[in-house]
Amino acid sequence: MTKPDQPDLLSPPPRPTVSATEVIAAGLSLLWLVMAAVFFMVLPSSGAFDSLRFVMILLAVFLPVALIWVAATAARSIRVMREESQRLQAAIDGMRHTYIKQQQAGVPAARPEVEKKLDEIVETARETSSALATFTSTRAAPPRVSISSIKPKGAAEDQPTLALGTPMEDLEPNLDAQDFIRALNFPETAEDTEGFAALRRALKDRSAKVLITAAQDVLTLLSQEGIYMDDLRHDRAKPEIWRRFAQGERGAAMAALGGVRDRSCLALTAARMREDPIFRDAAHHFLRKFDTMLLEFEPEASDAELAKLSTTRTALAFMLLGRVAGMFS
Repeated sequence: MTKPDQPDLLSPPPRPTVSATEVIAAGLSLLWLVMAAVFFMVLPSSGAFDSLRFVMILLAVFLPVALIWVAATAARSIRVMREESQRLQAAIDGMRHTYIKQQQAGVPAARPEVEKKLDEIVETARETSSALATFTSTRAAPPRVSISSIKPKGAAEDQPTLALGTPMEDLEPNLDAQDFIRALNFPETAEDTEGFAALRRALKDRSAKVLITAAQDVLTLLSQEGIYMDDLRHDRAKPEIWRRFAQGERGAAMAALGGVRDRSCLALTAARMREDPIFRDAAHHFLRKFDTMLLEFEPEASDAELAKLSTTRTALAFMLLGRVAGMFS
């Protein structure tokens, strides 16, 4: 907003209604018409009307006038464009000088453009809230089971039964909570043998495999935007908050779970959630699976295990996508 005592460089300057170009064009047109009238008045008349001769006379009289005004219009357009170019250049120079003065005076520059996209998060949250309502508001009270028994309810019916009546799943060793948490963080490097061993053991559990696969999908999609969980700035939530969330509590009290503070990651994720239906479906699927896992894991987990779970790459992805989806507000 400019001050009243300063000229506005972005407003066009006042221009005269009739310029010198139009005056000259009008003078030339009038001179030509007078000369043509004098010529045809002096020229002897043949007496007979000839239509072709009449048309040629009209062209000879008015075509030069039309050419004069075409040239005048072109000259006016060139002058206007030149003035506009000079005015825009002056405005750019003024903004450049103002920016340099602000930098020299220590005045902070304008916010990065990426922060302006944060306003889109609210719109994205509204679009996704209906999809998230299917598992955030209608689930039953949590059963008292441990991580070693995270299995789909119909798992025993889907697998054939052995001759002695022992389900095939019962022959597999139970998944340890530490292995499960380690698998959710994924191997640190190619030499992380313990991480790969824990991941292999977790993938033998059907429910854990579904969650790990969903987490791997969203982590891969996020990496396409340059978003990696290792670089994500976030605040840790207390195990008590995770327990209350697992038990079905929602609202502003759960805001600590959305402790991701990296604004650029939030803006990029919100834009991808809104524009890419494949990413949106993968994110909703992952959020549902993590919510189901937390529902079953929390009752038997200690505070230390919940705290360790909250630092895994999978949990960080849940915090990021959950905040973008509006789950913690």
